[in-house]
Amino acid sequence: MILETITVTTFGTNCYILGCAATQQGAVLDPGGDAPTILAAIRESGLTIRYVINTHGHIDHSGANRPVLEATGATLLAHRLEAPLLTDPQRNLGFLLGQSSAGPAPDRLLEEGDIVEIGTLRWQVLHTPGHTPGGISLYCAAETTAFTGDTLFRGGIGRTDLPGGHHATLMASIAAKLLTLPDATVIYPGHGPASTIGHEKQHNPWL
Repeated sequence: MILETITVTTFGTNCYILGCAATQQGAVLDPGGDAPTILAAIRESGLTIRYVINTHGHIDHSGANRPVLEATGATLLAHRLEAPLLTDPQRNLGFLLGQSSAGPAPDRLLEEGDIVEIGTLRWQVLHTPGHTPGGISLYCAAETTAFTGDTLFRGGIGRTDLPGGHHATLMASIAAKLLTLPDATVIYPGHGPASTIGHEKQHNPWL
């Protein structure tokens, strides 16, 4: 697996460039902003970007969707319940950053259990609502790796005080979908450093 982390926007969002070493196919996960930086990293990687994937629709995770899609010709993937956020600057909080234009709608709507194939890598879609209604995590058993968006962080959890957030739902998502993964699973969150499921079980004060 090829993986590069780029920290973008003033919110410190982790944008991930993910690739299959065998096929050189790739994806961009959560291009929240700073499109020139992301595009430069894509060119340097040499990957053919097949997908842009949003773990959820907030502007700090989707703000550079359009320029990345236009530059790569990729397909935009997001959960069905996040589609309204992606195209509405009021709902995705873009208006707070002075962005009033609509973002592109997803080309493919994801559901729990869907598989996203990036070369030989198979990523299972885990619907993990709570931060937003259609938040997702992506899990690859062969790589013992999960991308958790703004659901689970190292030492923290996603905030639930924004529109569409719900604390009990978030905690249920974490318990049912993430803490059931093997302890050795490396998690790459939407903000902050990586961790493992085992570490979070033992040390995350919210859990």
